[in-house]
Amino acid sequence: MAALAWLTPRKRSATARSVLAGEASAEAARKTSQPFPVPGDERAAAFFDLDNTVMQGAAIFHFGRGLYKRKFFQRRELARFAWQQTWFRLAGVEDPEHMQDARESALSIVKGHRVSELMTIGEEIYDEYMADRIWPGTRALAQAHLDAGQKVWLVTAAPVETATIIARRLGLTGALGTVAESVDGVYTGKLVGEPLHGPAKAEAVRALAAAEGLDLTRCAAYSDSHNDIPMLSLVGHPYAINPDTKLRKYAREREWRLRDYRTGRKAAKVGIPAAAGVGALAGGTAAAVALHRRRR
Repeated sequence: MAALAWLTPRKRSATARSVLAGEASAEAARKTSQPFPVPGDERAAAFFDLDNTVMQGAAIFHFGRGLYKRKFFQRRELARFAWQQTWFRLAGVEDPEHMQDARESALSIVKGHRVSELMTIGEEIYDEYMADRIWPGTRALAQAHLDAGQKVWLVTAAPVETATIIARRLGLTGALGTVAESVDGVYTGKLVGEPLHGPAKAEAVRALAAAEGLDLTRCAAYSDSHNDIPMLSLVGHPYAINPDTKLRKYAREREWRLRDYRTGRKAAKVGIPAAAGVGALAGGTAAAVALHRRRR
């Protein structure tokens, strides 16, 4: 992969593979980003995790269901995807081993297929399995940033092609995601660096901020997972959304803002945020819910 001229060399605590994954994702995001929506603070932006922050469940599992429907793989592999998705929904957190297994399965499945083919299929899968799983509350938060003239990026371990489709459908600026290697438009079954997870997400945000001229102290980031603490710690305005137990504890100790859009026993287990500050978003959230219902 060619060197990226706009990156400033520096010593980093992250592994070389995390840096490579982050830089590759930032470069891919810049190539597919949407035009700046309205004039505003061009040095501020918002970064949203995808799985269980913007969307219920994990994008890679929904993508796997769509590929199975199109006979990309066999029933026993679907059973593995189903088990991983069930675990994700019940536990409410990202299990590194399950997520890694899912990505390795997806890479083996798409090997030899054209990128353009998977992009077309990804559009169909979004409509079939993802559109109705967007959290209206988080969607309203993203729209508030757009309305303020700020760029909004998804940051996810899901394939960058899938993430880009979701970002475009939601009207966001673009997406940072895991970059799968391709040669002449055909997937090789390998990754560029590593999955965009944990430290690699922080490296991607750092690289994109350098390229876009962003001031990270003026930026916001949103996530449900303690795995994203490196990314959340980069920005001046971190938010814990539908947080897992570890992130909730970490966020409260540092007085980060919390939002929880889940209902029922699961929300009770992880704790509902204080009412202060939520009311200011009620109007936008209600509008997002109404729009969601009309679309259905």
